[in-house]
Amino acid sequence: MACRHGPADRNGRGRDMDLEQLFAKTPATLDEIKWRVTRALDRHPLCRNVEFDIVSMPRTGKSNWTISLRSVAPDALWEASDIVADIQEAYDLAVAA
Repeated sequence: MACRHGPADRNGRGRDMDLEQLFAKTPATLDEIKWRVTRALDRHPLCRNVEFDIVSMPRTGKSNWTISLRSVAPDALWEASDIVADIQEAYDLAVAA
């Protein structure tokens, strides 16, 4: 049976640390997130006319922001939701200084 915790690298970090860095979310401003969501929705033919609002919320286990979809066609709802979920997995709303 393989050991769950691998040997430390030359910096003294174990493999668990590398996994945390691999899955860490990238901090982004509200404008950056809005730009990314807009561009991603525009690339999908069914989602080009989707309107949305980004809503900051208290940190949960998954995210500190969400999106309220407005003006979305019924046949675009699943695609738009998937696009938003993918972006939420990658980005965290940066805390204002």
